[in-house]
Amino acid sequence: MSKNKTATDVQTWDNLFQQAVAAMQNSYSPYSHYKVGAALLSRSGKVYRGSNVENAGYTASVCAERTAIFKAVTEGEREFVAIAVATVNGGAPCGICRQVMREFSRNLTIIIGNSQTGKYRVTSLAELLPDSFGPENLPEI
Repeated sequence: MSKNKTATDVQTWDNLFQQAVAAMQNSYSPYSHYKVGAALLSRSGKVYRGSNVENAGYTASVCAERTAIFKAVTEGEREFVAIAVATVNGGAPCGICRQVMREFSRNLTIIIGNSQTGKYRVTSLAELLPDSFGPENLPEI
């Protein structure tokens, strides 16, 4: 992907979705058996993959989307263009993941797809999280 790639073309969406499907294979989901993969495109053009990691103490589990975002952030990335999320039935990101996405990008493109059919839909974070709360809502110190 070229530097500063925008997430407005089908080739980008296809590539991200396929990477999210591949990331599903690394899912650790012995309790729910619900594998989720994510692929996050940063403004620099690098893609970060994540998969869900469950824990017997359920609250200690982490979603694929947050895994990808946290990997990118720990590598110094702060600006994101798009994220693809793949599940066996096309499930959308949870509320916590949507809020974490919002921390870094109000206008993130989100590709949500079914790994079994290969079909996906493209939406935006603004559509999935209207009237969101972000860093600009906090007073500057």
